[in-house]
Amino acid sequence: MKKIVFSAVLLSAATISFSQNIDKIINAKEAERIERVLASDEMRGRRTFSPEIDKAADFIAAEFKAAGLETWKGSGSYLQKFAFIATKQISLSATLDGKAIDAKNVAVSTTQAEVKVTPSSGYEVASIAAGANFNVEYSKLIQSGKNMIIYLDPSFSNIFTRVSSSFRRAAFKKDNNVVVILDSKPATDFLIEAKFETTEQPLANVVGVLPGKSKKDEYVIFSGHYDHIGVGKPVNGDSIYNGANDDAAGTTAVMLLAKYFKAVKNNERTIVFAAFTGEEVGMFGSTYFSKQFDPAKVVAMFNLEMIGTESKWGKNSAYITGYDKTDMGTILQKNLEGTEFKFYPDPYTEQQLFYRSDNATLARLGVPAHTISTSKMDVEPHYHKVSDHVETLDMNNMAMVIKSIALSARSIISGKDTPSRVKTEDLR
Repeated sequence: MKKIVFSAVLLSAATISFSQNIDKIINAKEAERIERVLASDEMRGRRTFSPEIDKAADFIAAEFKAAGLETWKGSGSYLQKFAFIATKQISLSATLDGKAIDAKNVAVSTTQAEVKVTPSSGYEVASIAAGANFNVEYSKLIQSGKNMIIYLDPSFSNIFTRVSSSFRRAAFKKDNNVVVILDSKPATDFLIEAKFETTEQPLANVVGVLPGKSKKDEYVIFSGHYDHIGVGKPVNGDSIYNGANDDAAGTTAVMLLAKYFKAVKNNERTIVFAAFTGEEVGMFGSTYFSKQFDPAKVVAMFNLEMIGTESKWGKNSAYITGYDKTDMGTILQKNLEGTEFKFYPDPYTEQQLFYRSDNATLARLGVPAHTISTSKMDVEPHYHKVSDHVETLDMNNMAMVIKSIALSARSIISGKDTPSRVKTEDLR
């Protein structure tokens, strides 16, 4: 196997200092130790909201503590707890201008047990007409945070079905309600009543902090998601989706990087290590996490996803999603001069991977946030299958990828380099 060359001839003294003892901390043996816990059958696929994902969180927290990380904002716990509200509709009725309408043509988004809307309720009323750009118009209305009734032209009936379905998902507790009605003509008189059974569902990210020195108010984030998809129908007698590569591999990397950077102790910027929950069901964890920061103070985000196998280019390589959206990839590769490791632009752009992992939540806020991966997404044989076991991973290559990420990040955590920002207006 090819290895990174850490020689005095090729690398500067600063690089040698940065890479000292890296093999003692980041190695195949340690990676496998962590993987065999997170991807064990006892974790039963680490499904969001399951008891087993809590066990995984406790394990990660213990690793952060052993590494000597601080807790987020001195909270005293590595668990960044939050809750989602699950709603089950019990009843729904609607009358527009004295005429009862089919409840199937009305959708209500709320986290409250009861909703009653009349003209005196103060709801803003809006319409999306036939031929309009639904995504643009709808996003603008939803992001206002107001109590709102949106009349949707019947030509959008297929989209209405998707909207209605999305309203049934668990959501962060919110103060406003949104009513969407499949009708082109807004009513002057109306009565909409709905009742829901609400359940609070606790969740937790696992977050550890390594405070910076001269630039402690500037943040660099290393992240991965520790949830997976749980247990399903048996395939050849196996029903557990262990998720060794997706994304126990990325979470393992976060833990090993935490231990390494703590040992090196040369970060001028504050480093935040985050293991997210709920990625597989809607990026719940990273969405909550992103709300805890002033995005302008987040200098870079390294999101690590499925790095346990060789990339399409073989060993000593990985790809970066959204490579052209900032100059972060260029900075990382510059820091790897004198090594045999290479970062490539995402070769699977048609799959929109930049938007499908936890980096997207911060990228939408302008943060240079990218996912690093090695997964061959066009021919990945174990993706979201019960066969995603530790035995399918190349631990030596995975350790090399993690070490290369550590080396590539050095000028960013030292404060020397600052990646360009994501232009949010260019995102879909």
